Amino acid sequence: MNKTLSALLSFLTTLLTPVFLILLGIRILLTPFFPELEYRMPGFPEDIYGFTQAERLKYAKVSIEYLNNDAGPEFLSNLTFDDDSPLYKDREVSHMLDVKVLIQVALKVWGGAFGVLILLGIVTKLTGSTHVFLTGARRGGWLTLILTVSLGIIASIDFWTFFAEFHHIFFEGTTWIFEYSDTLIRLFPMRLWQDAFIMEAIIVIGGGLALAFGLKPKLD
Repeated sequence: MNKTLSALLSFLTTLLTPVFLILLGIRILLTPFFPELEYRMPGFPEDIYGFTQAERLKYAKVSIEYLNNDAGPEFLSNLTFDDDSPLYKDREVSHMLDVKVLIQVALKVWGGAFGVLILLGIVTKLTGSTHVFLTGARRGGWLTLILTVSLGIIASIDFWTFFAEFHHIFFEGTTWIFEYSDTLIRLFPMRLWQDAFIMEAIIVIGGGLALAFGLKPKLD
């Protein structure tokens, strides 16, 4: 394999590695495991409007299921409390649809990045240049660490501002702001998002460290 092609494959591997790891972390958080763990964390705030832990788990899991499935917004619109009143207001359903669209795009990017990384690994293996792929992945691990630590520093300075700016980038106007009494806030308070960011960082940094220090590329 010539040097130009080797450099290109290594560069692509480096760029795609943090994309894969960051979105992998998000994919892991989009499972029932996260609320099961989160609602049992010490000091996690109780719902002052009356949700029990069991109710929170029930409604949070079905909400996460919606983000992962192919159902339309009626999936949430049809959810009700025991007294048959709607679980979510129309405005909440609309925001969850926006979140679902963003999540679905992110998961497709994650799958695409994973597929391309596998392809790059196969190509370099068949051409006897596995070290090119491993070198790129190792650099990708370092790039992942740099990005994650940088974002972590920014978020730790003022998490609310970080959280708000993220939403301003991906959502229109104030469509993501709700009353404390709304179901979305009762199920997913700020503490949950802070912990989600920490867990995401742990997952991503763990992957970055494994690649940055665990890979030892050698010439084939």
